[in-house]
Amino acid sequence: MATVLRQHAEQQFEQELEELQKQDSDKKPPNWKLSPQAVVSYLLGKKLKNGFEVSPKYIGSQRLIEIAVATLTTDRALLLYGLPGTAKSWVSEHLSAAISGDSTMIIQGTAGTSEESIRYGWNYARLLAEGPSEKALVETPVMKAMKDGKIVRIEELTRIGSDVQDTLITVLSEKTLPIPELNIEVQAVKGFNVIATANNRDKGVNELSGALKRRFNTVILPLPDSMDEEIDIVRRRVASFEKVMELPTEPPAVAEIKRIVTIFRELRSGVTLDGKTKLKVPSSTLSTAEAISVVNSGMAMAAYFGDGSMKAADLAAGIIGAIVKDPVQDKIVWQEYLETVVKPRDEWKDIYRACRDLGV
Repeated sequence: MATVLRQHAEQQFEQELEELQKQDSDKKPPNWKLSPQAVVSYLLGKKLKNGFEVSPKYIGSQRLIEIAVATLTTDRALLLYGLPGTAKSWVSEHLSAAISGDSTMIIQGTAGTSEESIRYGWNYARLLAEGPSEKALVETPVMKAMKDGKIVRIEELTRIGSDVQDTLITVLSEKTLPIPELNIEVQAVKGFNVIATANNRDKGVNELSGALKRRFNTVILPLPDSMDEEIDIVRRRVASFEKVMELPTEPPAVAEIKRIVTIFRELRSGVTLDGKTKLKVPSSTLSTAEAISVVNSGMAMAAYFGDGSMKAADLAAGIIGAIVKDPVQDKIVWQEYLETVVKPRDEWKDIYRACRDLGV
């Protein structure tokens, strides 16, 4: 059987979840695979008593993860909120994997997401042939999660139209899903809850109603606090990508990752790391996720169009592509940064030349 491109979290980290279950002696909420304490250990990493190492999935504030996990033990849903690329979907997936053993109950929010995508749909061939019946129902992830007592994930909640968002109010407040066509309802089994994600760049697109906001406990996931923290996140995620894609290339040097993270952090904050030079800020978010993407792209370039060792020339196009989203304003911001910050740094001459050679 061909190897899948991307395994679900519960498949990729199956051994870690099994080891945590074996060592987990704390009380578990109904239908939870792990105790809340073990879920936090899975997310943040821990060395178990038998010496087994659980790798960190999220590098950041332990308290934020504890608040998120504690929320899911109550009747309140969880909203993970923050800038694009702050690991909201990543945390959501791993929380679902650790709690329910299943991260596949997911609805991807878009402008086209309909009410039927959240509540239920119909098999119209069967509906016409037999009339309304339970067999003619098409279950959504929300309905399945309610029946099985699992976590359902709703990605990019604010991309969904306001009228469709409000479909969730009855589910979150009453823990029931009415099916008036059959005069029945689906009642949520213990263990059911909702994790939604939203990014603040979409603020104002489809604001959550006051009624819906009250049903969520919001946890804001920030950008990494320190340079070392962000470098560690990029290094770990890139190592995971390299393993899955089986690239014939050397692992990227920490020094190369550090340069990319430095560029992103300086442009994001509008000032150089030493605080001496103020910078214009581009329209792009320059998140950690985009830094990971730049390194992954650089590794692919080095593997198939280089000598297998990632160099500045392999990274240049990815860096420019991440920064220059607006071809006019962002191009000016990037060119000023290149000439005033990158050029004077002796150890960055190769990046300066590589970027200048692309003529952007």
